[in-house]
Amino acid sequence: MTAHTDTPGSVTTVYKVSGMSCGHCEGSVSAEISQIPGVTSVQAVAAAGEVTVVSAAPLDEEAVRAAVDEAGYELVGKA
Repeated sequence: MTAHTDTPGSVTTVYKVSGMSCGHCEGSVSAEISQIPGVTSVQAVAAAGEVTVVSAAPLDEEAVRAAVDEAGYELVGKA
């Protein structure tokens, strides 16, 4: 587990994602979300079904949904 410190002005959002069951799932979701402009950190936890995203500004939820969908999972919404 990687700890991170939020930089001033950053936004941390936790999303619920269904379908993740292993480290590979976490990696796939993290890789897709990290490609969204402004994202500085992504931590997916399959056991909790959550993805914590740190970004420079609030993200468009549809962009996050598209990234999660591209990885093969389903964004349930914000946790």
